[in-house]
Amino acid sequence: MTRTHKKLLRLAVAGLFAGTATAVAIGPAQAASCTTSAQYGSCTSGSYTIYNDEWGSGHGSQTLWVNSYSNWGVYSTQPSTSGVKAYPNASISVGKSLNSLSTVSSSFNETVPSSGNFESAYDIWLNSSSYEVMIWTNTVGNVSPAGSSIGDLTIDGNTWNVYVGSNGSNPVYSFWRTSSESSGTVNILDLLKWMENTKGYFSNPTLSTVQYGFEISGTGNVQEDFTINSYSTSIS
Repeated sequence: MTRTHKKLLRLAVAGLFAGTATAVAIGPAQAASCTTSAQYGSCTSGSYTIYNDEWGSGHGSQTLWVNSYSNWGVYSTQPSTSGVKAYPNASISVGKSLNSLSTVSSSFNETVPSSGNFESAYDIWLNSSSYEVMIWTNTVGNVSPAGSSIGDLTIDGNTWNVYVGSNGSNPVYSFWRTSSESSGTVNILDLLKWMENTKGYFSNPTLSTVQYGFEISGTGNVQEDFTINSYSTSIS
C-alpha cells in the first residue's frame, strides 16, 4: 500500500476511532481535554482535526493528548527499524484554488526529543492527494526526504534544500530546512508559488489540506515525548 493510499485510509478510518477518545489526562498533559491511543484515533479542536496516525508498518505504541490545536502532543514508543511509523499531526481542510489565496502562513513552537529518528514537518496536499508537498522544519537522527535533491532555495530569509521524488503513487516535493528550528514561521504560499511559477510543477491546483506534526521513524523502543507548545495557520 502506498503512502497516498494509507493517507486516504487513515482519514476514513479516523472517524471510526474518534469515538475511542476520552477525557482522561495522562503524564504532564494534566489539562488534556482529549486523549486516544487508537492507531487512527483523533481529536477535534475548532476547524482542526488532530490525528494519532500510526500508519507505518511495524509501528509501536503511541498516545495522543490534545488541549487544543495549538497545544497537543504524543507519547511515542517506536522501534528503530526502517520506514516511517507515525505522523501525528494537526490537519485543516482548505479547498481553495492556489491562485485565489493571498496568505498561507504558519507559526509553530515545539519541544522534541534530542535522540531518535524523526522530523517535524508540514504535509500539504494539492488536488486532493495528487501532489504532496512536505516542509521539514526540524530534523533529528537518520532521516531524509524522498527522491533526489535539486539544490537549495533561499526565500523569506530561510534556506531549504529541495527534493523531488514520489510517494509511490504521486509526485512528492520536499523542502528541507538547512538549519533545524524548534520554533518559527513559514510562508507556505511563497513556496507553493515558487513551485508553480518558477518550476512549473503544477498550474493553479486546489490547496486541499495543510497538516503539521511529527513524522516519527524510531525512538529506540523507548517512550519519547513530542509537544506542540503553540501553533497557528493563517489562510485567506
